This record gives sequence, C-alpha cells and structure tokens, in this order.
Amino acid sequence: QVQLVESGGGLVMAGGSLRLSCAASGRTLSSYAMGWFRQAPGKEREFVATISASGIIDYADSVKGRFTISRDNTKNTLHLQMNTLKPEDTAVYYCAARTLRWASSRHEEYNYWGQGTQVTVSS
Repeated sequence: QVQLVESGGGLVMAGGSLRLSCAASGRTLSSYAMGWFRQAPGKEREFVATISASGIIDYADSVKGRFTISRDNTKNTLHLQMNTLKPEDTAVYYCAARTLRWASSRHEEYNYWGQGTQVTVSS
C-alpha cells in the first residue's frame, strides 16, 4: 500500500510563490507516474501537472509557464513549484500516483491519493 502526504500549502498574495511537496511511503515510486490535481469549492477535480517515471512532463494550459513539477526518486518525493500565483489557483491540491510508468492527465487513472493541502491566493 502506498501512502502520500502533501505539505507546503498556505495563504499567499497574488503574484507570490509556494512549493508543494508530496512524501511517499509504502514502496518506491520511481517506476510510477505521478501527478498533481486540484479541486476548488463547488468544482470538479482538475488536472494540474504530471510526470512520467522517465521524467516526461505535461501541464494544464492554465499553469504552463508558472508551475513546475519535479520528482526526487532518491527521496521518494514529488514537488510542485508554483510561481506568479493567481486567485483562481485557490484550491485543495492533491498528489497522486498511478501504477504505470506513463503520465496521465485523467484523475480516474490514478491509484493512490494524498489527503490534500489547501492553497489560498488572495487578491
């Protein structure tokens, strides 16, 4: 069983930055694709970024050029560097892992999820 724990969320002003981290335990995730998703109140969960086991990356159009996903397989961690934050980035951010090597933007294709971390961007 895989456990994922996010951290790094908080309150920030528009234009600011946050760095989210996701610590994995239970097994090594170097052969898994990983992803970040977010869910705002009253909205469906949406894709933010994904990284394959080999390091291929994809982003949602809304965060391209502002967010950077990375993974450290030696520490079994996933990160999301978020710059130039906007109020519309406000959401609970979730880390996810899928038991395949290939990245995916579809949340239903992920097998393990963290509990989420709140990101609030004030205008």
